[in-house]
Amino acid sequence: MIRARALEKRFGSKRVLRDVELDVERGGFAVVTGPNGSGKTTLLRLCAGLAAPTSGELELGVERGRIGYLGHEALVYRELTALENLDLYGRLYRVPERRERIGMLLERFGLWDARHERAGAFSRGMLQRLALCRTLLHEPDLLLLDEPFNALDADGAALLDRELVELRGERAFLVATHDPARLAPLAPEHVALAGAK
Repeated sequence: MIRARALEKRFGSKRVLRDVELDVERGGFAVVTGPNGSGKTTLLRLCAGLAAPTSGELELGVERGRIGYLGHEALVYRELTALENLDLYGRLYRVPERRERIGMLLERFGLWDARHERAGAFSRGMLQRLALCRTLLHEPDLLLLDEPFNALDADGAALLDRELVELRGERAFLVATHDPARLAPLAPEHVALAGAK
């Protein structure tokens, strides 16, 4: 699913990633850790096709449309309601039976009662829940999750824990986190980034 060899990324003279080696098989689960500025987000962006490596090899065994990417930003339209946001993404991804799928995700992530509220009125935690719905909507084969527990309360974190357990083995995961202990039972592979000099 993901194969990286001697992967490097520079922004001008600044090297953000250096000699990254990574293998995530179909159904695999890898956690990426490291201090702020070590390149966790950059690695996920490279795998999502949102940036290009400076050198090294990066092979993805999945089409771009089969990737679910959760970044630091929710990537939803603030002027649209939760329902309208997911319907828009559902149409873009041509999700079959999208209304049923959207309803199921909104219920599962505790947003059903807020489905007609504009995303701009959501708390940070509700936005994170909506972003998770958006990420999972098209049932991607590869999930790239950047700090997925960020801003979630205890109930939201428990919902995400349950979702990860259910999808484990069915999807491939690459998850950047500052809390690897939380994901240790799920993740046999751990990539620690020290930050490039």
